[in-house]
Parts: sequence; structure tokens; C-alpha cells
Amino acid sequence: MTETSNRVSHEQSMRDFFREENGEIVPVDESVLIDFQDGDIVEGEVVRIDKDEVLVDIGYKSEGLIPANELTIRKGADPKDVVELGQRIEALVLQKEDADGRLILSAKRAAFERAWNKIEEAYREQRNVEGPVIEVVKGGLILDIGLRGFLPASLVDIRRVRNLDEYLGRRLECKVIELNRSRNNVVLSRRAVLEEERKEERERILNSLNEGDIVKGTVSNLVDFGAFVDLDGIDGLIHISELSWNHVDHPSEVVQVGEEVEVKVLEVDRERERISLGLKQTRKDPWQEVVERVNVGDVIHGRVTKLVSFGAFVEVAEGVEGLIHISELAEHHVETPDEIVRSGDEVDARVIDVDPRRRRLSLSLRPKREEREERRREERRREEREERRPRESGLRTGAFDALKDLDLEER
Repeated sequence: MTETSNRVSHEQSMRDFFREENGEIVPVDESVLIDFQDGDIVEGEVVRIDKDEVLVDIGYKSEGLIPANELTIRKGADPKDVVELGQRIEALVLQKEDADGRLILSAKRAAFERAWNKIEEAYREQRNVEGPVIEVVKGGLILDIGLRGFLPASLVDIRRVRNLDEYLGRRLECKVIELNRSRNNVVLSRRAVLEEERKEERERILNSLNEGDIVKGTVSNLVDFGAFVDLDGIDGLIHISELSWNHVDHPSEVVQVGEEVEVKVLEVDRERERISLGLKQTRKDPWQEVVERVNVGDVIHGRVTKLVSFGAFVEVAEGVEGLIHISELAEHHVETPDEIVRSGDEVDARVIDVDPRRRRLSLSLRPKREEREERRREERRREEREERRPRESGLRTGAFDALKDLDLEER
């Protein structure tokens, strides 16, 4: 009933103001035509929907034509999925008359103009905007907020999002963080909204943490200088130097994103909302194990790992190295360490110093002082024996020579 009355009303209005003349629709009275210019926003009723265009009656001498690509900001959308017959819509006048005398309109540009004012207002008042995700593009998402709003991938969530496709079609609430009218550019942040919602939770966590606490968290991101750990709503940083007792070139050598870890709270900066964490502090220090079982004078087995100008480094346990200074490589003078050892050599070195505070272990390949003295004594005894041997041999030879000269028969 309503549709019939609306159609009759529309037909009556058309007969009242327009007539057919030589096959064309012309106004009964030119004064009834609406007055508008290119760039104006007009309102009309959808009277025909085709695959490539939509016709709109705005009360002008000819119906306005909206090309399919000017109907919505959604790329490739079917006009039948966007508007319905009889629906009233706003459109911006692109051309009052094109080369064929047609009135060309754009619904998406009218929506853009209306939406831009609302977006500007929301930006000024720091209010959030909301819209569905209509596209996944390189580097982020496109939201329909009356215009195309760009949401960078890094601002979709508090944590890094691996699969952006899962957000397609979802309605997201975001904050406008950047506007550029000349480029029609709008940048959004959903992360800002989530962080605001979690502000109270962050404050609670910050107030509950104390230096020295052992807590559990999940690795949320890896960077060159360390690993971020999510502590139920707020991230703490494990600096690369606090990941392991051993040397680490990159955090991925120790932890992976998504891994649950137990960490120690090293520092809490409540004013700046920063938490410093340590992973190695929750694990056994291999250096401490060596200190507990090794004493000065002990002989310890190890492998030469690196040669330097001043000596050789020897790994005596996993992650623990000792230094053999060049003066301790041999009893005689050594110009370069490679005269005595090579990288990869297995050696038995004597511990000559243990410095727990500086975490330094000094080793030597030279024998102990007592052993050196005993060796010198042994060498002196050997030299003395060597010196005596020629004299004794000489005495025996001289005696026999004297006997040989005697004439035993005459005697």
C-alpha cells in the first residue's frame, strides 16, 4: 500500500512539473527547476539501477547519472548491493552537462564531504570513529568511515598482528591520528583506543610490580636490541644483554614470539610506564658453577676458541671462557700465540686466578713453580752426570794405555 501511494505521488509530481514534448521530458515551468552548480550536493530518488550506473531523479530536466565507480568507496561493488529503487540519496554534482548533455553525479564524493566534516570534528574533540574493514592493503587495513580511512598494521592492535585478513568485515573503533585534506588522507589507530581502555589495568600492574619479583609473561615482539614481554596487558623489555649469560647476537637465538617465559623484574619506572626485565637471572649462571667447583692450582680441560695478540681464550664450560695470557703460554718467550696453540686445540690448563666479581678466569700452560724448580734440579743433576762421565771414561782409558806399555815378560 505504501509503495503504491509513493509511486502515485511521484507520478503526480512529475505530471505537475514536466511534460513530454517531441519525445523529450521538458519542464512545464522553467522556474520550478532546482538551481545548482558543479560541486553542489543534491538529493534525489533512485529510479533505475543498472550494472554500470544508477539513475537518480533530483527534480532536474534530466535524471542524474551516477557511474558505478562513483557510487561507493568499496571497490568492485555491485550497485544493487549498495542502493535500492526508491531510496533517497545525496550526490555531488560532477558535471551539470557532459559532452552528451547528461548530469553526472557522485554519491561517494557527497558522502566524503559529509563524512570529512564529521571526521574533522571527531579529530578536534578526540572522539573515536567506527566502521567496517572493507579492504586489506599493503601495510594495513581500509575502513569505511564515510570515506576511506587507513589503519596501519602496526596500529591495529597492541601486539603485532600476523594475519590482517582475519579483520576483513569486522567493525573497529579507532582514533583519528592524522588528517590531510589536500591528499584526502585519514590515518587511524585502533591501538590508541585499546591502550586507553587498558590504562587502568596498566596502572594496576605497574603498582603491583616490584624490583626483584619473578613473573610470567609471553614474548610479544622481537627487536634488534631485545625482546618485549606481555605481562597481562603491559609490555616489559628484556634488553639483549639480559637474555642470556652467554653472548647473544640476536634475541631470536634465545626466545621466540608467543613463547611463555619466566622473568625477573629489574626496574619499574612508573612515571614513564617502563618495565625492565631479565631472563638470564631466572636461569643458572654457568660461570657461577665454574667458580664453585674450580680452585687456583687446579688443572682444567678446555678448547681454544679465539686467539688475540695478548693471548688465547679457552672455553672451559658452556658460555665460560678463561684467558691464557701470552706470557703463560710457554716458559720461553712467545711472539704470537699461534706459535703454541691453534683455535680448536684441546688443552689442559692450570688455573692461576679466579675473579668472581669481574667474572674473569686466568689460565696458564706453564708448569707450577715447584714443578719448574724440580725440573731445573733434575736438569742440573743430568748435566752433572754428563760432566762426570767423560772424566771416568778418560781415567779407565789412561790406565789401560799404561799397562800396555809394560814388558810383562821381562818383569
